[in-house]
Amino acid sequence: MAQQAYMTETDNGDSGPERPGSRLRRLGHGLFDGWRGDPGIWRRGIVLAVLGLLLALVMLVHSRIPNRLGNLGSLTETFLPWVGVAIPVLLVLAVVRRSATALIALLLPAIVWLNLFGGLLTDKSGGSGGDLMVATHNVNADNPDPAATAADVAGSGAQVLALEELPASALPVYEKALAPTYKYHAVVGTVGLWSKYPMTDVQAVDIKLGWQRAMRATVATPEGSVAVYVAHMPSVRVKVEAGFTARQRDKSADALGEAIADEPLKRVVLLGDLNGTMNDRSLNAVTSQLRSTQGAAGSGFGFSWPASFPMARIDQIMVKGVEPESSWTLPRTGSDHLPVAARVKM
Repeated sequence: MAQQAYMTETDNGDSGPERPGSRLRRLGHGLFDGWRGDPGIWRRGIVLAVLGLLLALVMLVHSRIPNRLGNLGSLTETFLPWVGVAIPVLLVLAVVRRSATALIALLLPAIVWLNLFGGLLTDKSGGSGGDLMVATHNVNADNPDPAATAADVAGSGAQVLALEELPASALPVYEKALAPTYKYHAVVGTVGLWSKYPMTDVQAVDIKLGWQRAMRATVATPEGSVAVYVAHMPSVRVKVEAGFTARQRDKSADALGEAIADEPLKRVVLLGDLNGTMNDRSLNAVTSQLRSTQGAAGSGFGFSWPASFPMARIDQIMVKGVEPESSWTLPRTGSDHLPVAARVKM
């Protein structure tokens, strides 16, 4: 077979094979030729440098951004990983502007972002091990095909499955579709829990809404009992006059945190749509007690909402007293959320 070679012009005018990296070197020369000896590289790009430093500042002090004005702090924390998208954009602009000042300044936000989120870029999964697989899914009250959604999540292999936003009209459809896979189930208000193992002590959890959107049950797995909580926190809203509003969600999160703090069992699993990320300070009453399976054993950010273009992980699996082994998102269903799943070692 004839070997194809890229050709370059040699010193004597002949063509020869292009050496590896020569294209990159030519590109680098094209971009940076003229920088040497140009005093303007330190004066240009001051605005870009300032923007880079502001990005770093936002990431460093995000917990101090006040919530008094439209819950700006929680909004920032919900989408904090996306701040990093601005860094490569500013880097390109710095190169185009031929600004050494901007390039150096942009090192700071890059380092801060990697320190905050770099660990999520690696696969921390322990493989397919674990004694118990759990999953949770906000199925969306307006889901056009609840039977197909039920079949999808039942096929995930989860031994314990939580569903949120169950409308009364579609509940019989979910119950019928899940019955062949799960022998035990309980529904409280608009949330439900399906299990292959026996469930006892099923009760509503008061999250200060006036109606039922959280529950707790004891699941008797072969490795021992575990308290499983299912919760659907109130939705956050973005309003013109009030900004990012989440007061009721925050109040409910505090109530859920109190219930979990009073839990007598040592093994606890929380499944549900919390309408907030692990970075959101308003969920501290919950997140301070439990570990995120995605943060401990997931691969990537595990964004779950919106399903059409996931930008935040507001659907959570959190645990204490058990060890996360792996965590991931499941394929899209007819909902506007992605299902999420995890394996834990009892």
